[in-house]
Amino acid sequence: MLTQKEISAIKELQEICEKDGGFQLKLNYDMLKNRAGQDKEDFFHYEDDKLVGFLGSYDFGNKVELCGMVHPNYRRKGIFTRLLEQGIEEVKRRNFKKILLNAPTSSQSAKRFLSTIPCTFYVAEYQMKWQEVALTEDPSVTLRLSTTTEDFEAEVQLEVSAFGFNEDEARKFNEQIRENGSEQNFIIEADGKTAGKIRVDEANGEAWIYGFAVFPELQGKGIGRKALTKVVNLAVQKGLSVFLEVEAKNAHALKLYESCGFRSYHSQDYYKYTI
Repeated sequence: MLTQKEISAIKELQEICEKDGGFQLKLNYDMLKNRAGQDKEDFFHYEDDKLVGFLGSYDFGNKVELCGMVHPNYRRKGIFTRLLEQGIEEVKRRNFKKILLNAPTSSQSAKRFLSTIPCTFYVAEYQMKWQEVALTEDPSVTLRLSTTTEDFEAEVQLEVSAFGFNEDEARKFNEQIRENGSEQNFIIEADGKTAGKIRVDEANGEAWIYGFAVFPELQGKGIGRKALTKVVNLAVQKGLSVFLEVEAKNAHALKLYESCGFRSYHSQDYYKYTI
């Protein structure tokens, strides 16, 4: 588990790198704060007791994402190359088959570096923020906290059908989510029956939406929009700003989010590392 001193040092380095480059890094602080400590997931480089390089790995069931940074004054010294080598070696040891390297779309330095290693562009992801629009709720769709074994099994099947996990990966991923306990896990019900799921992470005046899925046979009935409306309204009532992420290739989800008032403000590119 990372110490508060380590997390503060990561944030300080992130602020310096983002100010210098004019972009935003995706370092998943919700995961950094809840490291289980069973595997090596974070890699540090210090000089004169100052953190100047960092790489974090984040596993999502069937894949692992790597994202890192080096202080502007310490670049071109091979620091990030060494951090990445350590990270790749570790995730290979853990037998991940899909390794994604995450870089802000607007970071030219990241693109130059990625052009020197064995990887190919995989997908772009948009970060979206809700802009105030009137959203009318529909009582036929409700949300309740996920609490039962049946709820957990439904979440596992939704990971399989919506996000391409196999069942073992989905089960492990959802067990990790419950162990961390930092997010609210909701079951979406339509006319009293389980129809989907959605997770919400609330911190620092923000609500982030993750893992939003509706069973394939129930899609196209407006259930997703009605559930999203409820989540947004709940967050707004608490005075929170609302955010989510969506892959650019998911045109249906992108259209849904835009119709509910979400607008893209930043994007990340993912590159698949060739093992």
